[in-house]
Amino acid sequence: MKVFLNALGLITPLGRDKGEVASLLFEGSRGGLVQRTDLLPHRPVRVGAIPWKLPHLPDHLSDFACRNNQLALAALRQIERDILIMTNSVGADRVAVVMGTSTSGIAEGEQALASRIAGGSWPPGYRYSRQEIGNLAAFTAAYLKLTGPAYTITTACSSSAKALASAQRLIATGLCDAAIAGGADSLCRMTLNGFDSLEALAHDYCNPFSRNRDGINIGEGAAVFLLSREPSPVELMGVGESSDAYHVSAPDPEGAGAIMSMKRALQHARLLPNVISYINLHGTGTELNDAMEASAVSQVFGLGTPCSSTKPMTGHMLGAAGAAEAALLWLMLEPQFSTGRMPPHLWDGEADSAIPVLNLVRVDQRVGLPNRCAALSNSFAFGGSNASVILGRGW
Repeated sequence: MKVFLNALGLITPLGRDKGEVASLLFEGSRGGLVQRTDLLPHRPVRVGAIPWKLPHLPDHLSDFACRNNQLALAALRQIERDILIMTNSVGADRVAVVMGTSTSGIAEGEQALASRIAGGSWPPGYRYSRQEIGNLAAFTAAYLKLTGPAYTITTACSSSAKALASAQRLIATGLCDAAIAGGADSLCRMTLNGFDSLEALAHDYCNPFSRNRDGINIGEGAAVFLLSREPSPVELMGVGESSDAYHVSAPDPEGAGAIMSMKRALQHARLLPNVISYINLHGTGTELNDAMEASAVSQVFGLGTPCSSTKPMTGHMLGAAGAAEAALLWLMLEPQFSTGRMPPHLWDGEADSAIPVLNLVRVDQRVGLPNRCAALSNSFAFGGSNASVILGRGW
């Protein structure tokens, strides 16, 4: 049974909506990556930040008020009419909500704790529940007045890719007729300092697959899809998941889990590797992840498939990355936004001879996409939680 991605709401450091993101994505803009001095105590750090004013939550949902939910709301409002039409058609109890995040409302928790330390009491209106992981899905369901299954997935960087996989299964098994699925993550000090303690942050722009790579740029954003069996141009063709549990923060150097997730996605989509037109790489810019992924991709697809990491344009959006990077595939495939181009790979061009050299898309490259095509996006998380998602059109 086919499941389609009928509508997309999107906000990333590249833009406030689909049109802005698409325009800057295919041009290869780094404008969303900025230096911040308020996140680490000892040095500035470059991050993918949302600079625009975000919508306020309705008064009756004030207990959910946090930046993470504001990012989700900014994306949800873009497709609210589509969701309303679907809900009126199938019923509020037949629309599921599956969201992914890793930070939830921790930024507001940090501010509240600082206030308590300074003044001895929690600030007025503080709600611990805002930083609970389940808060994002609970807010989404409450805002949209949906009564179907609603839950949040948190598996670090694969969270919202797994949310798409879970939503697809809910529809395929008949537990619901449609689903709101995606993710949101917001910048916070805890996350940045955690990655800094691992010596995983880039000193400036991240540089995936370069011999000079030195770490990650963290980012924030939200991407939310409406999924259903209703035909539309872009199909969620396949999802693959695996868990290699090699190490709490380092990937399996052999890439066994990554290979398994990509192969499972291909099997689910009933596609051969040579049918994939483009791969959105996890591509964090860390030494170990890039080495593992280059090896895994080369073993499954060879070295000819065009691919890129889009994190040098958006930053690594952590729990939102899986859905947001699937959204970039959607923009590439959706006729309204498709230019026939693929997202370029921004780096210094100095390949690492110690790892397989992939076919990285150049900024000036014009690679036409056939009317019938498929693309894959990888999300590889801490703890060996892996997810690969295949989107396609014309099948």
